[in-house]
Amino acid sequence: MATMVRGRGVTATAYEESKPDLVLIVTLGLLSALGILMVYSASAPRLEAAGLSPSSEMWRQVLFVAVGAVAFWGFSSFESRTVHTATPLVYAAILFSLLLIPLIGVGEGSVRWFAIGSYQIQPSEWAKPGLILALAAILAVSDDEGLANKRILMAIAAIVPPVFLIFKQPDLGTSLILVFIFFAMLFAAGITWRQTAGFAVGAVALGTLLYRLGFLGLGEYQLNRIRSVFNPDQADALGDGWQRLQSEIAIGQGGLTGQGLFEGTQTNLRFVPVQSTDFIFSAVGEQLGFLGGALVITLYGVLIWRLLVAAHASPDTFGTLVCVGTAAFIGIHVFVNIGMTIGMPIPVTGLPLPFMSLGGSSMVAMAMSIGLAHGIWLRRSKVPARTARVL
Repeated sequence: MATMVRGRGVTATAYEESKPDLVLIVTLGLLSALGILMVYSASAPRLEAAGLSPSSEMWRQVLFVAVGAVAFWGFSSFESRTVHTATPLVYAAILFSLLLIPLIGVGEGSVRWFAIGSYQIQPSEWAKPGLILALAAILAVSDDEGLANKRILMAIAAIVPPVFLIFKQPDLGTSLILVFIFFAMLFAAGITWRQTAGFAVGAVALGTLLYRLGFLGLGEYQLNRIRSVFNPDQADALGDGWQRLQSEIAIGQGGLTGQGLFEGTQTNLRFVPVQSTDFIFSAVGEQLGFLGGALVITLYGVLIWRLLVAAHASPDTFGTLVCVGTAAFIGIHVFVNIGMTIGMPIPVTGLPLPFMSLGGSSMVAMAMSIGLAHGIWLRRSKVPARTARVL
């Protein structure tokens, strides 16, 4: 039975919760289980050669998956109205944590983490779901003529501070991910071509000004990575081009069916750096081959499909935008991570492969985002074309 819920600025229709999305849950489970297996296969030779327990990184990933599962179910319990109300606090917390990074953060070269014992927390990962909520809250409000210009300006004002702070860590990859999510949500919110053109001109002008003033300068290692994309033959095979080259070799050796689980020279001889994190897909390609890689990509396709289905079923615009933003969040991570491992013209960045790369902050952030989308699915309208508008 449906009941009307009214509050300050919100009119919505409340429904009994629907059944969980088993397709989404099973897909997440398969990706996480495969991730644990591949983290073990990629890290065991390196750890054993260093005289450490070959399963230590695997057990860390098991812990991260368990925490992610709790986050997924916990955030699935939140109603859209509650999340919408809490969004300003979430955004303020994200900005505060990013402002603290230069003061108490840790890292070599790039300062991106807070250290808590032997674990590190990366606030820029949590900025992704936080910004999705902030943009959804801003863009969900529209007038009779579509998305108002003032809403676009408010969205720009919301995204600039976290993007700038993350860029200065420096973390070019994550800052570009936030920009991509921003554009995806603008498109879903109904931005017009005229507004898009005006925004593009303004963005180019602002970017040029900031660059001239010295706020957007790139480090030499970032420039070298970009140069290696456009001039691969001139890239330093023992320097900036090493990871990409070894990853391509590993995936190429996998062939159709792979070298076999726990087999493969590139993995076992530790030719691919950070293979259990950023380059986990190279282990998939070498050991499980084209068929294993295709299975992984198919699972991501299913995951993104279910997020878009939840977006379509959402009873309000805020929920729709949260689901679209989450789909963009997952999709761009998959595209960039796999693209850089197989030699596409994409700079090598520290972006993890969702639910497969070793890492706690990214695992929890993605689980939180998908949990929120799943919560929207659970409370979807059972009446066709029945929508509620968050004002």
